[in-house]
Amino acid sequence: MKNWIAEYIAKQKAAHDSISVDGVARAIETVKQAWAGDRQIFVFGNGGSASNSSHFATDLGKGSSDKLGKRFRVLSLTDNVSWMTAIGNDYSYEDIFVRQLENYGRKGDVAIGVSVSGNSPNCVKAMDWSNKNGLTTLALVGAKRGRMAELGSQVIVINDTHYGRVEDAQMGILHMLCYAFMEKPELAR
Repeated sequence: MKNWIAEYIAKQKAAHDSISVDGVARAIETVKQAWAGDRQIFVFGNGGSASNSSHFATDLGKGSSDKLGKRFRVLSLTDNVSWMTAIGNDYSYEDIFVRQLENYGRKGDVAIGVSVSGNSPNCVKAMDWSNKNGLTTLALVGAKRGRMAELGSQVIVINDTHYGRVEDAQMGILHMLCYAFMEKPELAR
């Protein structure tokens, strides 16, 4: 068991080491520009990525906003269960994010899609719609990259296919997008 644990930790470190510093810096700048322009930031994903999306919206909407004074306009599209289930039931599960974006998304907003495979049909459809409607798109994906990596105007790839390790590294990126403003609020000025 100890060998498995040590190996898991080593692989987790390698996944974190694959995070692009330049990619995260660019993403922080995108979040900053959205904040400065009073633009909306949408985030979405499935399963563990849905939880990461909710966590990101909480940290950016509360912690980062508290530190800066001016509020981030951030919404996790994974958090309205009644709306998602109505869309899934009446249309299709593939539409649960894009139908929300049709209500809220505007040119100049930011859409952040989080997926290990990069091929989740509902995330792909939301990213495609976002591109066609003038939103900046950021794809956080695993080593398989998938269709989302082709659609993202910005892409950060974690060089692993293990769901747990990729999701942990992606949450690290999402935390950096928040803590950059909490720990270095001068970045927003």
